[in-house]
Amino acid sequence: MMSSARTFDVIIAGAGSVGTPTAMYLAQAGFSVLVIEALPSCGQASNKHAIGGVRATHSDPSKIYLCADSINILSTWQEKYGDDIEWRSGGYSFVAYDENVEANLKSLLAVQKSFGLNIDWRSADQILQLIPGLQPNGLRGGTFSPEDGSASPLKTAAAFYKHAKASGAEFHFNEKVSQVTLANGKVSQIITDREQYNCKYFINAAGSWAGEISALLGVPLPVQPEAHEAAITEPTQPMFDAMVVDIRPTPGSNNFYFYQHPTGKIIFCLTPDPPIMGFLNQNTSGFLTAGSQRLIDLMPKLMNLRLRRSWRGTYPMTPDGLPILGSVDSVGGYLLATGLCGQGFMLGPGVARLLTHLIEGNLNPQEQACLESLSLQRAFTSEEMLK
Repeated sequence: MMSSARTFDVIIAGAGSVGTPTAMYLAQAGFSVLVIEALPSCGQASNKHAIGGVRATHSDPSKIYLCADSINILSTWQEKYGDDIEWRSGGYSFVAYDENVEANLKSLLAVQKSFGLNIDWRSADQILQLIPGLQPNGLRGGTFSPEDGSASPLKTAAAFYKHAKASGAEFHFNEKVSQVTLANGKVSQIITDREQYNCKYFINAAGSWAGEISALLGVPLPVQPEAHEAAITEPTQPMFDAMVVDIRPTPGSNNFYFYQHPTGKIIFCLTPDPPIMGFLNQNTSGFLTAGSQRLIDLMPKLMNLRLRRSWRGTYPMTPDGLPILGSVDSVGGYLLATGLCGQGFMLGPGVARLLTHLIEGNLNPQEQACLESLSLQRAFTSEEMLK
């Protein structure tokens, strides 16, 4: 039999890249917070499959703003909190091997610079100095943003969890939300397979599983799970620091990106075309063939490097490739933080602060603009160029 319901200011579904930092910031702001997670610990769903890249160099203004905030948080984390999350400002380079890609990348520089991003176009020779060994044939140049970087997803999740707990947030693992009760059109009670709780706000940060949670409130979400794969090689000598991104489509794939981890290992990932929809966790031999070929095409000197392992993770995709954030018109107190399209790790800290300011009633104009453009009520007709 369930005990009498405890009351929290905020209950969060999901202890991943978004839910865990949100719990920390809300708890630090003085709210009572409970995080409910179906898995045994934080960061065990999509977070642990992330490769760790964090960039503000997007084409959508809201994502630029949120990721720039994330970079500010992560790049100063060790100085502020003392935890080594393996942050490294290695930069990002979007390379161009054809005229259309070059034109598209150059056209975005103005909006990226308008947000204060440190990004410029570099000539082919300059890119080759930054990324020795990159395929020089056909290289037209590329963008470089030195303040973008990478961090350890697992260490970052653990750090947010530690400080969320220290600030008073509660985490209940191995527990599933099974029912949400409304009173006068507002969220009132969360019922799980173990307990029941009262709350003022309920945040859906369940990633690819957010649709299942939202269905409990009668609010359909246009979020579908999409499988992506990544791989890591044996270590080799240090060669370059930047994350290299090639947005040219090739048969079977779209974006391809790779970087060298501080341990010397090369980590790479591609976007499959057509998409692989659903919760399919088995690796495919096709990924290794396609991914390895794209890696060798871009950096031939890696041809004889051996692969250590590959893995598959799930992206919560939306029709326009943009997150769904903020309030729901039909249900008071219900907040969304989902559909981050495989970029939860880089967006999570910025989204966490945005949601905290929303609940505090302390949004700045840029945050208000983010919520308007990323609302569930939008048309979902646009498509971001740099997904």
